[in-house]
Formats: sequence, structure tokens, C-alpha cells
Amino acid sequence: MAILKIARMGHPVLRQPTTSVDQVSAPEIQRLISDMQDTLAEAQGVGLAAPQVYVSKAVMMFFVPPSRAGDDTHESDGVPLTVLINPEIEPCGDERVGDWEGCLSIPGLQGYVPRWQRIRYRGLDAAGLPIEREAEGFHARVVQHEYDHLCGVLYPERMTDMTRLGFAEELRRHPMGRPGAKA
Repeated sequence: MAILKIARMGHPVLRQPTTSVDQVSAPEIQRLISDMQDTLAEAQGVGLAAPQVYVSKAVMMFFVPPSRAGDDTHESDGVPLTVLINPEIEPCGDERVGDWEGCLSIPGLQGYVPRWQRIRYRGLDAAGLPIEREAEGFHARVVQHEYDHLCGVLYPERMTDMTRLGFAEELRRHPMGRPGAKA
């Protein structure tokens, strides 16, 4: 299919809420999904939302590689690529946890972002069939991150401490601000 250009922070398409998809089987939606899959693979990311490829529609996709799956969850093998159309999310409990996030639309930067530890999400898959899951840990984090794109929100807006925003390369060289860093 096609590798699409990724919108970067500052472009207005990333600031506006998306519109819902009326017909999942429409050729333009199926082409968008296919092109987003190719773009995500090329960019070597774990998630992508339609606004990131200049389309203001409620379409997102993500996966959890085994290396990012928690050992204490039933997802130790990861989560396969999931397309989620017209999603809804809700927290399961009050617990929030912080972790480092990056974004294909904010290349080179990472920030420490608090997110719900556990969520329930629902929507439609690429075939238009209903999907509903509970997620925790990194799975929950990536779903919330991509969902935020559909709402016109970028991860720095979720940060509570802007001193924990930096270039990934510098954070790797000087890890003292990163959780688990050795003194």
C-alpha cells in the first residue's frame, strides 16, 4: 500500500477532535487502515492514530510487543496489532502510574506521563465487528495515548512535571531522571 507522512506537533490536525466512522467497510476507511499499518511498521512504532497521518477520523491501531508486556499479566506474549474504530475508554479503578512515553508526532522527545493503570476499551475492529477488552500496564498506556490523539491531545498535556520532558538521546546518556536509574 502506502507509507503516509506523519504529522508533527504544531500541525492543527493534531489539535482537533476526530469525527466518528460511519461505514467501516468504506473503501477509503479500509485503505486508510492498510496505509496506517504500513506507516506504523515503517516508523517502528507501537501505535498510530488517524490524525497523525492527517486524517481526522476516529481510527487508531496499536500492538504490545512481548518485550513490553508485563510478566504479571495474562499478556506476557504481547498483544497483536489491533485496529480500533470509534473507541471508548473508561478507567477501571483509581490507580494511576507514571512512565516514559514517546510519540511519532513528537520525534526525539520523551516525557514522564501519568496514566490509568487499568482501563476497559471498546469499539469496532477493521471488519466492523465489536471489540471490548480490559487492559493494564503498557497495553493500557498505549491505548490511552492513541485515544488522546483522537481527542486532539498530545502527551505533554498529560504531564504533571515538565522537568521530566527531554530528548530521548540525552535521557539515555543521563538517566538519573528516569525511573530505575542507578546512582
